[in-house]
Amino acid sequence: MSNTVSAMWLGWLGASREKVELSTTTLVVSLSTCAVFCFLWMAKKTIKAVPPLPPGPRGLPLVGYLPFLGTDLHRKFEELAGIYGPIYKVWLGQKLWVVVNSPSLVKEVVRDQDTTFANRDPTIASLAATYGGADITFLPYGHEWKKLRKIFVREMLSNAALDGSYTLRREQLRKGIRNVYEKIGTPIDVGQLAFVTLINGIMSCLWGDTLQGEEGANIAAEYKDLLAEIMVLFAKPNVSDFFPVLARFDLQGIERDAKSIFKWHERIFDSAIDMRLKYLAKAKEEVRGMTEQKKDFLQILLELRERDDAATSISMTQIKALLGDVLVGGSDTTTTMVEWVMAELMHHPDAMRRVHGELTEIVGLDCIVEESHVPKLNYLGAVIKETLRLHPALPLLIPRSPSKSSTIGGYTVPKGARVMLNVWAIHMDPKIWDNPLEFRPERFLEDSGRLDYSGNDFNYLPFGSGRRICAGLPLAERMLTYVLASLLHQFEWELPPGTELDLSDRFGIVTKKRMPLVAIPTPRLSKLELYTT
Repeated sequence: MSNTVSAMWLGWLGASREKVELSTTTLVVSLSTCAVFCFLWMAKKTIKAVPPLPPGPRGLPLVGYLPFLGTDLHRKFEELAGIYGPIYKVWLGQKLWVVVNSPSLVKEVVRDQDTTFANRDPTIASLAATYGGADITFLPYGHEWKKLRKIFVREMLSNAALDGSYTLRREQLRKGIRNVYEKIGTPIDVGQLAFVTLINGIMSCLWGDTLQGEEGANIAAEYKDLLAEIMVLFAKPNVSDFFPVLARFDLQGIERDAKSIFKWHERIFDSAIDMRLKYLAKAKEEVRGMTEQKKDFLQILLELRERDDAATSISMTQIKALLGDVLVGGSDTTTTMVEWVMAELMHHPDAMRRVHGELTEIVGLDCIVEESHVPKLNYLGAVIKETLRLHPALPLLIPRSPSKSSTIGGYTVPKGARVMLNVWAIHMDPKIWDNPLEFRPERFLEDSGRLDYSGNDFNYLPFGSGRRICAGLPLAERMLTYVLASLLHQFEWELPPGTELDLSDRFGIVTKKRMPLVAIPTPRLSKLELYTT
């Protein structure tokens, strides 16, 4: 009996031990499983906390979307915006581009996070042609950029400096008018006319009479061809930009060509600087100097170079970089816009008649246009603004690049990405503009106080916005309006017989007319001697 009880007791204890061991094992497995699930849940939650990259089209291995990009980048980007929304990504080789197409998201870039997005993403060609990106356009945001921009805006392009150089601009414009008058009744390339007039005016502002006469005329003629070439190089797709590992091979020769143009710039700048330094030294020896004369931009910069204060002094390389900014930015974009405005007015005779009527009323037909007339030419100002809406000189502006990863529109924009602001698409958005394809300058008369060039209204950004807004805006606005007012006031313009007006464009970093505008001038003024003075 006792043996039977003992056996039963021992059997029960054994069974209990097995159950305890089984329960412990089950508990350990359960806790481990819960821990794994908790870890995965937390990891997933952490991953979700980082916004994804913007949506975008799929490309091919290695090359990305490059084969499908086409040549009209601004139109292709507008098409993709219709598919992927106001912000999307495009992989081009190893380079990530992020395209922004709405005013609200542009505001996040240029206003809310302006400091983060204040850097540029220069191409190899642009670096080769700008002293390694030492100019205002491509210099990284920081102390040196702030110093150069301050000098550029306050010293070179202040109202006082621009007023002081007016007689130089006026004289070059009068030369251009005389050249037109000598060709009355014959076809004239309006873009060529505008370029020569503008480049001579800008060179006068830069270094006065240093490179004038026959030498200056030869430089202007050669420079137009070189400037057109550098703009093509800046916009041309470069394998070295999309695949940095191949950059040292310069497979397309783009860096080589850009350096060649850079050397031409160097020769011009070195010649002007050398002649000016010799003149200043001679003037100093004769104890009369140039302090009583109005200073051109080059003298202002050379005087800054002599300062001992590192916070305000600049190097010779920086002087040349600033000269390049004025020459390139002031001539090419302004020439392009003169041609577009003239083309739109010739395409819309009613608008042309209204411009002529305003000029007759404000200026009269027995005198010439002066810069003092420009602020009173409200309708011509509206025509220029409307043309800049339809044909912004830089439809994608100058690309930006964030200094750190950021979030725009709920999407991650990684550090170093190329950010394109598609101003052209914003200007053509029917949700923003009534009949956006229609040329209607009156829309800017109705909103004259709001739609200006300051970049504060993100529906209209022909010159950009924020810290990186076009630094040369004061000079560009003056020269563009002054040149147009003079050409339109003094001449009637019509197409050569049997020709049609072409308003198609050719994409580039500066988007130009596909076909040059050729027109025949006839005099408007009552006194013919006004054309020869």
